[in-house]
Amino acid sequence: MTLEISLQALRKVNIMQRMEILAPAKINLFLDVLGKRPDGYHNIKSIVLPVSVYDRIVLENQADDIVTVAPSEIHLPGIPWPMSLCPPAENLATRAARLLQETTGYRGGVRIVLEKNIPLGAGLGGGSSDAAAVLKGLNELWQTGFSLERLMTLGAQLGCDIPAFIQGGCLCLEGTGERLKPVRRSRRQPLWLLLVYPGFAVSTSDIYARCDAGLTVMGVADKFQQVADGLEQGLTRQVATGLYNALQPTVLRKYPLLELLKNKLETTDALGVELTGSGSTLYALVENAEHGNALAERLRANIACPVWTSVAQAI
Repeated sequence: MTLEISLQALRKVNIMQRMEILAPAKINLFLDVLGKRPDGYHNIKSIVLPVSVYDRIVLENQADDIVTVAPSEIHLPGIPWPMSLCPPAENLATRAARLLQETTGYRGGVRIVLEKNIPLGAGLGGGSSDAAAVLKGLNELWQTGFSLERLMTLGAQLGCDIPAFIQGGCLCLEGTGERLKPVRRSRRQPLWLLLVYPGFAVSTSDIYARCDAGLTVMGVADKFQQVADGLEQGLTRQVATGLYNALQPTVLRKYPLLELLKNKLETTDALGVELTGSGSTLYALVENAEHGNALAERLRANIACPVWTSVAQAI
């Protein structure tokens, strides 16, 4: 018995030397911008939903420093040019590890291996999701014992939407994104969507600076409720009737290609089409995976520009 317990403990120690995590993307089913704050940030109200497109992160304990291994660029299917990544020492995953190390006084280090699959500057939250995954993973790997709330407070120092990825699930975000409330979602019927990325990034700060924040749009409150009720009842078509993004007009004015892509998607049998975040990714709600794949093929056949597409579902 003693030997068995010792072996179990040894296995646990060995397991805790390495951890593999999948960091999901997100979409905004609803995003209203309520106005600019004195600190320069904007108050928002949003419903965010994690979806099944993932960055893969491997954490490996090591004696001293924090080292991130990541490619200098990523190659997305359908996009003929590579997308450049920021230097590993500057990305959010590395910064999250350093912040936790400094906060806890942990003397060891970690090797972070980052496999990027979520497009950059796309409104899908890839960098924030990576940071959240590193904070949660290292909290377990380093046995720091921080609560979820403490990790969320740390994450907010690096980015407004990191706390949402730390908590996980379908959420309503308010304030700058720091006030989180779970949104009830029925699991009886999967929610499927097609993601369309045009091969270029959009600057979030630039779009927020340009948007007409605080302007009242009639029916916005109704749209929020339509999305929330549709999620709770598992009715994708009802969710589709409430899709809303206050940043979308600003983004489409600046990027005519996105307006063209959105118009093309809206002429199909997609249930609903919207921009996620500040772009540049559009998404179309669809009936199922087959519907999403057919929509992607139809889109490619009707446009001259390359795009990355991915059929995903809510998780």
